[in-house]
Amino acid sequence: MSRTERLFQLMQAMRRLPSPVTAATLAQETGVSERTLYRDIGSLRGLGAVIDGEAGYGFTLIEDPHLPPLSFDEDELEALVLGLREVEALADPALAHAARNALAKLRARLPERQAHQLRHAVLTAHRFSPPAPPTIDAALLRCACREERHIRFDYRDAQGAATQREVKPLSLLLLDNSHCLIAWCLLRDDYRTFRLDRMAGMEVLELSFRPERVPLLRGFMDRMQAERGNCAIRL
Repeated sequence: MSRTERLFQLMQAMRRLPSPVTAATLAQETGVSERTLYRDIGSLRGLGAVIDGEAGYGFTLIEDPHLPPLSFDEDELEALVLGLREVEALADPALAHAARNALAKLRARLPERQAHQLRHAVLTAHRFSPPAPPTIDAALLRCACREERHIRFDYRDAQGAATQREVKPLSLLLLDNSHCLIAWCLLRDDYRTFRLDRMAGMEVLELSFRPERVPLLRGFMDRMQAERGNCAIRL
């Protein structure tokens, strides 16, 4: 493997792995010693990459717009098209529009040969029965997740029982053909999952729960893993 290929592989590893990622893990990913890995980190920084971290702690890659974009191989392009088309078919209107814009921007910035392949991709996505549309502002909900702010809303469960909830919103997912919110519910003092088409009257509160979102979400995923095979998610 050439040095240039190794540096590209290192960039990809830092993009893909949970950050901060240790030098030992990065060295294993790129097949070099830790001493060489530290030199490669220094080389990337010299080329303009913004990389936070240090030895003994771990490293986090912050994308730099001055770095030239990486090209994609054929399967990577097909995966990008399929993923964006799936978002366009399944997401709320704001996110579907963002997916169309992202695909157009990607096509405009690729070399002509790859842009042609993108326009004529083999894979695409279509849903004859899309999920029920959210009854709250999904874009505002995503913003509340990112900003780690409490939200309050009215909720109607599968039996029609109505409650008002205040939660710490953690993540959104598509589950059994429904858009759902993973959250820490203050009423139940536990994790809960809420269908977006059963929520109403959502308001974003000034109360912040930063920096709890990532640890709480990891706790939810750990519970799902531990209870695999059981009905761990309650709607």
